[in-house]
Amino acid sequence: MENQEPTRLTRPRKRKKKRKGKTWLLVTLICLLLVAGAGYIFRKQVALLAFDTLMKDTVAETLDQSYEKIDEEVKPEKVQNPFSILLLGTDERKNEPGRSDTIIFSVVRPKDGKVLLISIPRDTYTEIAEENKKSKINAAYARGGIKRSVDTVENLLGSNVDFYATINFQGLKDVVDKLGGVRLPITKVIENKQKYHEKLRIEPNKPIYDGKDALSYARYREDSDFNRTMRHRVLIDAILARALEIKNITKLPDLMKVAGSNFKTNMTSTFMIDLAKTFYEGGSMPAISNYMLKGEGAMRDSLWYYDPDEKDIEYIRKLIANWHDPNTPADQLIEPASDDDKAKASGNS
Repeated sequence: MENQEPTRLTRPRKRKKKRKGKTWLLVTLICLLLVAGAGYIFRKQVALLAFDTLMKDTVAETLDQSYEKIDEEVKPEKVQNPFSILLLGTDERKNEPGRSDTIIFSVVRPKDGKVLLISIPRDTYTEIAEENKKSKINAAYARGGIKRSVDTVENLLGSNVDFYATINFQGLKDVVDKLGGVRLPITKVIENKQKYHEKLRIEPNKPIYDGKDALSYARYREDSDFNRTMRHRVLIDAILARALEIKNITKLPDLMKVAGSNFKTNMTSTFMIDLAKTFYEGGSMPAISNYMLKGEGAMRDSLWYYDPDEKDIEYIRKLIANWHDPNTPADQLIEPASDDDKAKASGNS
């Protein structure tokens, strides 16, 4: 698909009332690793030329198969501009409705080489778009697919989603196996024991964990949403570290095919490849800042929910606005790390 341009979600930008009070990333980084891989094999000065000559067409063909828009096309913007993307890790199995097991609102600043990841616990109690009632946020995907998930997250955070990307967890399992396993910091037995949870068990201190164990590591759910989200980030880091090993560089095109078959996005192959090259030209992997929506557990009708903190939602909205604004200098980006940052975002400093 020559000269294909990115497609944006096109719902009109809505004025939202103020409330008082980490999948795409994998595939795009694999693109980046492919470019970096050329740098291992060739001199860095000709790495981009080598990528364009030897790998670009194959990568683009694979990514084109993952392209799926959900709205009409609009005029694209330059890849250097900040953009937002909703990342969903889905757990779709036979004879079961798919649910979004991992939900991350991301802001990408290609020119600055920075990425903000805001994790939303899947049990977050919020209003589901088009239903006028509240439920767990991961139900939006099961009931209305990606479009309802996008609308629901926009309503929660008061911010528009520019792009989306989903990856089925089965894809992570296959990628890990293709790499010959990954190293994970597991020092004690991890096991689901509750009656209604999927049975899984991972033994500690293995030198290498296969795809089945890696998937279980991501799915384990008997501690907390915070730890679960942290494990997802650890797993992605472990996959990237493994992929960068010299012996695995030649496997990267095959990894693209494996990941791509479990991947859907409305970003075009041209956009993702240009994005990866922009990061590469910056001289390093993108710097990733993480934050998770805060809240408390609550029981309703014998079901456990996660009630989001309204003040934290307001903080996240200001955080997103700061990162998404192309006029925000890199040295004035709010790092989501401390109460001081929150005070600064709220204008209380």
